[in-house]
Amino acid sequence: MSKKVTIFGMHSVRALLEQHPERLVEVFATRERQDKPLQLLVSQAQRLGLRVQFVPKATLDKKSEGGNHQGIAITALEAPQMTENDLDSLCEKAGGKALFLVLDGVTDPHNLGACLRTADASGVTAVIVPKDKSASITPVVRKVASGAAETVPFVQVTNLARTLRQLQDRQVWVIGTAGEATQELYAVDLKGPVAIVMGAEGDGMRRLTRETCDELIKIPLLGTVSSLNVSVATGVCLYEAVRQRHGV
Repeated sequence: MSKKVTIFGMHSVRALLEQHPERLVEVFATRERQDKPLQLLVSQAQRLGLRVQFVPKATLDKKSEGGNHQGIAITALEAPQMTENDLDSLCEKAGGKALFLVLDGVTDPHNLGACLRTADASGVTAVIVPKDKSASITPVVRKVASGAAETVPFVQVTNLARTLRQLQDRQVWVIGTAGEATQELYAVDLKGPVAIVMGAEGDGMRRLTRETCDELIKIPLLGTVSSLNVSVATGVCLYEAVRQRHGV
């Protein structure tokens, strides 16, 4: 039986109502907030045949573990977990336009949520993370992702280097980001099937991950800082791929 999870926040709840209403179990709305945006979500849930329970704000505070629930939360069945066994079908579905985001040891849930949000906006095929020493999908991640955690395929793998080799076997070019790389992001062709690998906060990519990459690139930094936040760097890289692929 699927595990039940709590999802809160206007964007996250709206995404699940629109994308996966079959997973919804319960809906909770605060009595203290009765504005139009909340009422629209409540009406949408009721049209789907769901009973909405109006509860005190303190109840939602507890369900969201102190997160910014914005007056609404839902209990839903967790999406089936994707693994390395799903990569072949993801590659096949994407054809020659596969764009994978690989996060090697990103542990901060806010960074993961922000990366998922950008991944959704830029049309990423899937986000790939190792099972160990990496953030997973939590209520905080779902809230920061603003609905993207419900739409972007999220793949947890046992052995990241082996997974990268699996992608290479499917003609996906694996590009790692590293501050010591000699080639800059803007000189690399991102129009074909690619996997962009981002390192962990502070430490960067692990040695074996780095050695498995086909190519290493860096984002040019013109000021005094030595690196960008991983979610910011992810946005820069993904939108360079978008620019190249869509001619913008």
